[in-house]
Amino acid sequence: MAGAGVREALDSAVDALAAMGIDEPRLDAELLLGEATGWNRAALVADSAAEIPAPAARRFGEMVRRRLRREPVAYILGRKGFRNLDLAVDRRVLIPRPETELLVELALEVRPSTVLDVGTGSGAIALAVADELPECEVTATDTSAGALAVARANAEQLGLADRVRFYEGTLPEGESFDLVLANLPYVAERDWASLQPEVTRWEPREALLAGSDGLDAYRAFVPECAGHLHRYAERKTGALAVEVGEGQAPAVAELLRGVGFGEIEVRRDLAGIERVVVGRAGREAT
Repeated sequence: MAGAGVREALDSAVDALAAMGIDEPRLDAELLLGEATGWNRAALVADSAAEIPAPAARRFGEMVRRRLRREPVAYILGRKGFRNLDLAVDRRVLIPRPETELLVELALEVRPSTVLDVGTGSGAIALAVADELPECEVTATDTSAGALAVARANAEQLGLADRVRFYEGTLPEGESFDLVLANLPYVAERDWASLQPEVTRWEPREALLAGSDGLDAYRAFVPECAGHLHRYAERKTGALAVEVGEGQAPAVAELLRGVGFGEIEVRRDLAGIERVVVGRAGREAT
C-alpha cells in the first residue's frame, strides 16, 4: 500500500475485509487507517486523494492483516470508548459493550453513596461511575490479576486512581455497599461455537463461559452477595444489578427472589433484549 492514496487504500482494505465476512468493513478500515495515519475519519473522507506516507501505509497494512485474522478492532487499536471514557484494552479483558452502560445508568438513577463493581475487567463500569458520580465511593473487584492490572492502569490514565479501590477477588471481606453491579460470565457452553471468531479466538474465555446454561457464575454469586445487601433492609436500601444474556433474565430474577430480594426489575437494552436484572433488598414484591 506504500504510495497509495486514501481512497485506494480504503477500497482495497474494505474488499479484503468484506471477503472475510466482517460485518462493518468500511468502518473498520477507516478506524484502522485513521490510527495508522493520525488523521481523523472526517479528514479521510474530505481528502480521499491524499497520499498515505509510506510508514503509515505499512502500519495500516499490518493492522488490516490483524483484522483479517478476526482480531477485534479494539485490541488492534488498544482502546475502546465507553460512555465518556477512552479505555485501554487488551486480551486480558473483555471489550466493553454498549449494553453494559445500562448498569452505569442505574447507578446514576440510584445515586448511591457506595458502589461495588464485581468482575470489573477493564474497569469500565467502576471508572464510569466514579467519573459521573464524583461523591460516590467506588470499589472494583476481579478474580483476574491481569484484568486488575488493566483496570488500575486505566484509572491512572484517566485521573481516577484516587476515586476507585481495586481488590482481587469477588466481595471485599466485612464490607457492605448501597449498590452492587456485576457483569459476570454468562455465555452457555452450548452457544460457544455460534459466537463470532472475534469473541471465541481473542477475548478471555474465562470471562465469558459459565457452564452449560451460562448461569453458573450467578448461581454462585447471588447468594453470596445477598447477605450484606440485606443488612440495609430496615432502611429499605441496597440493590444488586447484574447483566445477563438473552433469555436468561427470568432465571436470574428467580435466583434473586430465592435469596430474599423483594422487588425485582428487568431492563431491556436498545435491541429490546432483557439485559439487566435488578433486585432491591428489604422491599416487598409488587
